[in-house]
Amino acid sequence: MKKKLVSSVLIAAMLLSMTACGSDNQAADSNAAGTTGGTEASGDGDTTAASDLEPVTLKMYFHGSNVTDDSQVLEKVNEYLQQQINVTLEPIWGTWGDFDTNAVLSLQGGDDVDIYFTCSWSADEYNKFARDGYWVRLDDPENNLIEKYASDLWDVLPEVLTNGATINGSDGYGVYAVPGYKDIATQNCWDVNMTRMRDLGYTDADVEHLDYYSDEFEEMLAKAKEAGGSDFYPLLVEGAVLERMVDNSIIVTGDSGTGNFMSYYLDPTDVSKETSYGNKILNKFATDEFKKFAERTRHFFEAGYIDPAMANANQANDTRTAKQLTGEYLIGTQSYALGYELQASDERKIEVKMVPCTEPYVDTTSSQGAMMAISTASKNPERAMMFLNLLNTDSYLMTMLNYGIEGVHYELKDGLVEFTDKRADYQPWTNGMGNVTILPATTAQGDEFWTTFKNYYGTAKQIPILGYAYDATNCETQMGSVANVVAEYMLPLCTGAVDPDEKLPEFLQKLDDAGINDILDDANAQLDEFMAAKGN
Repeated sequence: MKKKLVSSVLIAAMLLSMTACGSDNQAADSNAAGTTGGTEASGDGDTTAASDLEPVTLKMYFHGSNVTDDSQVLEKVNEYLQQQINVTLEPIWGTWGDFDTNAVLSLQGGDDVDIYFTCSWSADEYNKFARDGYWVRLDDPENNLIEKYASDLWDVLPEVLTNGATINGSDGYGVYAVPGYKDIATQNCWDVNMTRMRDLGYTDADVEHLDYYSDEFEEMLAKAKEAGGSDFYPLLVEGAVLERMVDNSIIVTGDSGTGNFMSYYLDPTDVSKETSYGNKILNKFATDEFKKFAERTRHFFEAGYIDPAMANANQANDTRTAKQLTGEYLIGTQSYALGYELQASDERKIEVKMVPCTEPYVDTTSSQGAMMAISTASKNPERAMMFLNLLNTDSYLMTMLNYGIEGVHYELKDGLVEFTDKRADYQPWTNGMGNVTILPATTAQGDEFWTTFKNYYGTAKQIPILGYAYDATNCETQMGSVANVVAEYMLPLCTGAVDPDEKLPEFLQKLDDAGINDILDDANAQLDEFMAAKGN
């Protein structure tokens, strides 16, 4: 059983991100088709016979799909939906290439589409489009769709997800989309080449707690450099990730286009608590933490521990990836996902160990990573909410929409899903559809996968400002100017390629000149307003 669990975790990250996931093994059995028995379960526990509901067609815009033939699936899905809530589903299978443009045009044109995929990173960005009035507020006190039609759904979602979905929108502070229960936690880790570590005489115990500023950390790098030679660089870094790992700073949602100059600081011993900075957005480059980090990183660069290519934006990613895959490093930086330790070991043909810098946490970006919103142009928002409730709580429906038809797109082997060749014709993006934890596990994942998944993601803590996202509307000019300055200075400073004593004061002056303080004042005013609405 232990071997099966290892195998399942190894493949989990790839399956979750591009194809499929799993849950209760018996749920995929077509004999267990649903749990509502031809009735629609409302939020307060009352039931309404599907035959008493007017027939409704719902159009739903998905993201990231690879679907060339959905005829058999939709026949079964719509037969079931008509029995349950008298709905016919018409999916729009947006792809990675066309979703951003087409979905935004559809929304701005007021198209007859009921439900859209939205998130913190797509062009129809959750916070902005909620503020602009495109999404229905689902917990509106005057018409609380969640209470009426989706309390079952709200009960199965982790509190960090429902909290992360609660934002300032056009109709006040509330929920404007259903968050997907997927790989929601963030955790930065040291990526340790244990094969090389063991060759140097170190054990697992020696790397359980790595401190960037300790003598032991530098000793490891020095030994590896001596053994590897002048062309070997033991510290393999992604500059921005390295800084966040060392300083316990996080990306502020809404700042992604600027090089992430704004930061919120976490308590590494308990990410749910405030630090001495409190709930405040900072220019991280102006903090004592960043100055100390830049000086230490410069020391490592001058000692020959960091490859100069890491400071070149045109070379850094390709070089880092190539050296990871060939094991040409001792310690690296990594944003972790469940199962990546084993996946990386398999890919690189070395023993890889992930050493966390903090416990797993849920921030705004990750909690809003995949969501479904009801459009204010929808003629049937109530039925759309009924559908989203059913989709996220009924394993039979979720399995059909994700995996297709048993006997056609997949077979069940000992209760686990094994895909057929026909799966190539029907591959929706599972993480973009909703609650992945009610899917049956695949043979690759193994029957213990969802226990591991829920233990990791379902227990992750939320950061104090969960749900906050910066709206840059008031400072668009300054944001552009700051972005240009950050692009010039950040990467060299975060990889040690330049002297911080010389370049950091110059950098900070140019940020001031570009209007960074206007942005910070605006961001903190918005944060104060958000926290007040949140009740903090």
